[in-house]
Amino acid sequence: MVGELELEKPIIELRKKIAELKEFTETTDVDLSTEIEKLETRLEKLEKDIYENIKPWDRVQIARHPNRPTTLDYISYLFTDFIECHGDRTYGDDEAIVGGIGKFKGLPVTIIGHQRGKDTKENIRRNFGMPHPEGYRKALRLMKQADKFRRPIICFIDTKGAYPGKAAEERGQSEAIAKNLFEMASLSVPVVCIVIGEGGSGGALALGVGNHIHMLENSTYSVISPEGAAAILWKDASLAKKAAESMRITAPDLKELGIIDEIIPEVKGGAHKNVKEQSESIEMILLDSLKELRQLSEEELVSHRYDKYKAMGKYSFLNEYIGVN
Repeated sequence: MVGELELEKPIIELRKKIAELKEFTETTDVDLSTEIEKLETRLEKLEKDIYENIKPWDRVQIARHPNRPTTLDYISYLFTDFIECHGDRTYGDDEAIVGGIGKFKGLPVTIIGHQRGKDTKENIRRNFGMPHPEGYRKALRLMKQADKFRRPIICFIDTKGAYPGKAAEERGQSEAIAKNLFEMASLSVPVVCIVIGEGGSGGALALGVGNHIHMLENSTYSVISPEGAAAILWKDASLAKKAAESMRITAPDLKELGIIDEIIPEVKGGAHKNVKEQSESIEMILLDSLKELRQLSEEELVSHRYDKYKAMGKYSFLNEYIGVN
């Protein structure tokens, strides 16, 4: 089955068995209600055990689910009067990043996010959600416009990483990402970032310098994919599952490390199970974030962002190693 998750196979098999028994009961005079009730109780317990004990590699698979909601899916539920803007005014338009102006509960906002496809044709069109430099320049153009007109910025992060092709490098991929990091740090409007799928490397960070960073429960955020890390560390990409557990790339890990602000609970089984319900969870987080950040002055917003990133990680000075007081 397309999009079937490994962790859900026992659940799918049990549901199939229950459906078969129900169909048999409807077409015959045999009463199997007791057996069906027992299996449904067993199914309820199985779902609870599986969904409450999801492993890091399972979360990676959920984050990559082909039906996982995209930026445009959430835009349709969360915002009104959305007008998409195109082009970087330098080279062209990159459909791996979408952005524009809309209203959130009546408040004018700028929305920017990575956009992948739902099928092969759309994935090719959107380069599998891996932006070229013109995508990041388009994003920065919209951010500066938002800064000028005092609109809060909401970024949705969902990419394996920036496109590593020759043409992208020739057009200044590294410079485009670096400039976004630099410019986002000094924006004087609220910036809220939400990781909705995969948050991979600098391609994700180029939309990720925000006052608040939130993650959907089954999203990932890391400097490299588990496969890439396994290939570097152990010369074997097949050890991706082991890498996923050691890299601490899931929302619970990153919340504990102080990298993100809030974990947004997901619909049982993943956001793809019910986009409308998932959007409602995101809406509540956005309301709280914007309410808090809009109370800050321009200077306070910049300082807030600076202090946030300065507090991440641990730093040791050289004199601690050489014994200089």
